[in-house]
Amino acid sequence: MVLCRIWITTGIALITFLSSGFVSGQTLEDWKLKKQTLESSLAPLQAEINRLQGEINSVDVAIASLPGSSYGIFGTLGIQITGRNQWFAAGDLKDSRTAAINGSLNAFAHRLRNKYFWRNHASLTLGWQKLKTTRDVEAPFKPISDIVSVSSLFGYKISSKMASSSLIEYRSSVIRNWNNPGYIDAGIGMTYSPDPSLYLVIHPLNYNLILASDTLNFTSSLGCKVNGEYKKDVLKQLHWRSNLTGFISYKNSSPSLHNGTWTNWLTIKLMKGLGIGLEFALRYSEQEIRALQTYYTAGVSYSL
Repeated sequence: MVLCRIWITTGIALITFLSSGFVSGQTLEDWKLKKQTLESSLAPLQAEINRLQGEINSVDVAIASLPGSSYGIFGTLGIQITGRNQWFAAGDLKDSRTAAINGSLNAFAHRLRNKYFWRNHASLTLGWQKLKTTRDVEAPFKPISDIVSVSSLFGYKISSKMASSSLIEYRSSVIRNWNNPGYIDAGIGMTYSPDPSLYLVIHPLNYNLILASDTLNFTSSLGCKVNGEYKKDVLKQLHWRSNLTGFISYKNSSPSLHNGTWTNWLTIKLMKGLGIGLEFALRYSEQEIRALQTYYTAGVSYSL
């Protein structure tokens, strides 16, 4: 019996050795040829998957264009902590501690009907940073991002793509400088929406009311309001949303009374509303500062 077991074990070892020798005997060209064959077999299947995904996207667009109501909330939270202890390369900050918290929260509520639509948006972006330059002295958190905006757009459809519309929009700060300045736009005009993923507002009759203690630089005026939004799934798991809001004043002034903000959101979906988010914006307003303003927030995102 012992001898039989030895023969069986030896046989298995020999078969394993010969099999491994066969596999290792495959050349690089053999493996490349096998990969090419597998890719050729996969190509028709991938083409069919792409075709079906295109049909799914078309169905989603058709569903979104139907009358109904929709609402949702999404946001991004980013946290950064840095500590140094006698780190020579940091110079004066060799014993510093830095903590930064940035977050954004966005909400929308839409009502779409055959004859009219009503789009509502609200967003809040807040951020704090603490820089502690020595180990023995505490440092407070200071605000570095502070934006709140609310808008409401109502339109009565003239055709499937055009509508007469009215818009009210508010923008200011929350943590500090509340309504200093605060912007209120109210106007009427037209809205163009070729498909559910895009709309563009042009209101040539709009009043830009500015609330501020500095009435010399911050001046209210009549002008044209431009507002638009676009959203798209760039890839299966990558969603892009872009919003543009601007005001072109009819009044000549120095500094200029024009202003505009372009905000973008990129979300990589991971699972059940959880993902990785990036929010970044560009803003120009000579009444605030004669330079291009930018901010960005990156971190974990969640949407409902």
